[in-house]
Amino acid sequence: MKAAVGYTSQPRAADPRSTEAWALAEASRRLALAARADDNGESLRTALTLNQRLWSIFQGSLIDPTCPLPKEIRDNVLALSVIMDRHLMQRLADLDASKIQPILDINRAIAEGLSAEAPADANAPQPPQPAPAPVAGTAATPFMNLTA
Repeated sequence: MKAAVGYTSQPRAADPRSTEAWALAEASRRLALAARADDNGESLRTALTLNQRLWSIFQGSLIDPTCPLPKEIRDNVLALSVIMDRHLMQRLADLDASKIQPILDINRAIAEGLSAEAPADANAPQPPQPAPAPVAGTAATPFMNLTA
């Protein structure tokens, strides 16, 4: 058995969102590198298997009754995971590196979403918002008319 390849980076923070975003980015990085490897698909199979394991972990977490995500988000990500499963199985069957782009796109889009600022809790106290700048004069006209 081959020794595992070390990580070139680490998650930025200890929170689950950062860890999941990092895992998806790392899986995408490995898949992109494997697609260029000249080793009869061995690296590609390893990278695809890593992606499959990662998405299986997500699926298991999403179907757990204690999952804190809203049902709509869980259902949407689970539906996306079915699409991902299909792509991964097809690529594991044919090892066609020219067809991995949908896998990379999904991984990267989810990683970007996880890396974005988490939405504020509706019940959490909100910081005071600055007052809007006063309009000069009563006959001020908008700079851009976006209603037309």
